[in-house]
Amino acid sequence: MAAQMTNAHRRFLQVLMSNGITEGSEAKKLHQHCCETDKVYYAYDKLDDFISTINSHLQPLFMQIRKRISEDDGRAHYAVVNLAETEVTKMASDYTETELEFFRKTMDLIILSENGFALSTDILNLADQLKTKKMKKKEAEQVLKVFVEDKWLSEKNGQYTLHTRCIIEMEQYILSNYQDVARKCNICHSLAIQSQVCESCGTGMHLPCVRKYFRGQTEPRCPKCNEFWSCDTPVFFTGVNRMGSQT
Repeated sequence: MAAQMTNAHRRFLQVLMSNGITEGSEAKKLHQHCCETDKVYYAYDKLDDFISTINSHLQPLFMQIRKRISEDDGRAHYAVVNLAETEVTKMASDYTETELEFFRKTMDLIILSENGFALSTDILNLADQLKTKKMKKKEAEQVLKVFVEDKWLSEKNGQYTLHTRCIIEMEQYILSNYQDVARKCNICHSLAIQSQVCESCGTGMHLPCVRKYFRGQTEPRCPKCNEFWSCDTPVFFTGVNRMGSQT
């Protein structure tokens, strides 16, 4: 029998849904705040159990709180996923049909790239290739800005990649619709957008998983074929990802 949902659980869920995505340390603070506010039992190391209780009650509603390690900074993030919705339809209430097509084409560029990034110039060139309605460059720039503000895309130095929120909510869609190119990390077995790939056997790994797996190794080797791993180990610091060479 599922544990009882308290007001603390409901408060936590409400804030999580309002945020769209919540970084791990903030989720821990929120957990403590909700428990103390509603005067229910709190233990600093019981966040996963707390979320598991919420998920057991969300299951009949085809919803779930999911945890994922960010490819940008290696930190844990949490988001509420609607399992009943598929494809980019979960964004449909917030964007026009033209903006959704623009997002799909942007996603194509990112996923089909070698390193999980697409140049802003390449994305903006998509604006006059849309079937629904062509966009002007200024309009496309504004839409891109909104996608970043809403945490569907991340931008670094004129390059765009999928935000952690997008990957959490659309992982199954991406794996189903990009079967020939979408990679799963050999370590955590989840979707890998920003990744490194073994030159010998093609095994892919998330940048955070690469860093964790090869930590302390002077001569890193592929976990699958045992050949030398030629890519530089990425370094994460002060919330920013300094990436080694990628393939």
